[in-house]
Amino acid sequence: MAEPRWIIHLPTTLTSRAAAAELAAALARSLGHLDAVDFGESTLSEEDAQHVRYRVWCDARLPEGGRCGLRNGHGGSCNAATQHLCCQAVNKPTGAKEGLA
Repeated sequence: MAEPRWIIHLPTTLTSRAAAAELAAALARSLGHLDAVDFGESTLSEEDAQHVRYRVWCDARLPEGGRCGLRNGHGGSCNAATQHLCCQAVNKPTGAKEGLA
């Protein structure tokens, strides 16, 4: 049986989901080189409704390997050519990682 993964809950003073998603993107740009952080599975929640989570990234598996690094709910298809710079950190090829569906 695999060891459980740990989640770091990082409260902010931000008051909008859009601003929190921008902070998540900034953290991915800044810390994307760390293999210990799975930015593709980042979620957001309101402070008093932490059981309701919103995905930041699409994170769908790509046929050529890796995952879609576009924001959740993006238009168009998922592929490496459509990714923008702030999301490249979350599109590192993965081994046996399983994402949320």
